[in-house]
Amino acid sequence: MSGCGCEVEIKDESQKHVLYWLLGINLTMSVLEMGLGLLADSTALIADSLDMLADAIVYSVALYAIGKSLLHKANAARISGYFQLVLGLLIIIDIVRRAIYGSEPVSGLMMIMGTVALIANVVCLLIIRKQRNDEVHMRASWIFSANDVIANLGVIFAGALVFWLDSRWPDLVIGVIVSCVVLRGAKMILEDASNERQRALSAQS
Repeated sequence: MSGCGCEVEIKDESQKHVLYWLLGINLTMSVLEMGLGLLADSTALIADSLDMLADAIVYSVALYAIGKSLLHKANAARISGYFQLVLGLLIIIDIVRRAIYGSEPVSGLMMIMGTVALIANVVCLLIIRKQRNDEVHMRASWIFSANDVIANLGVIFAGALVFWLDSRWPDLVIGVIVSCVVLRGAKMILEDASNERQRALSAQS
């Protein structure tokens, strides 16, 4: 039975199940965080919401890549990385705008939503942990989920500092850090995808 390809089918179905869960969680949390972020006037929450949206895009692209060739998977991961890069830059633009025109973040909403998002992303990590060393599109998914946990902790910390210092600047600073996490994730995925693409092209020649 080793030559029937059954193990590939099982692996693909397992990946698909995991990615659908990750997509659903991140898309839902992105909408919730964006709504609460606008209500709380929080750069950190809006940044985290866009990070979640970027992850949802990553998982959608990864679902497309399942069952495809190594080259398709590498290209899919590269697309994910570019989406992440664009959203990271959008976060920075919003931070600059708020730094110039001002904002009044609500610390309580920041900490509550940050905690909910943290729980959601820990669940995502538990769901994907068995596939974290699989093919490039699954490694990309693991990296983004791990980055989200860091971002969520930053949002909670920012909320606490906004309350303690009675200042909007912790919110902006954490927003910058979240954007750096997003951009770092994009860089890692693009590098990994580039290496996989070169390997796939070498195998074809």
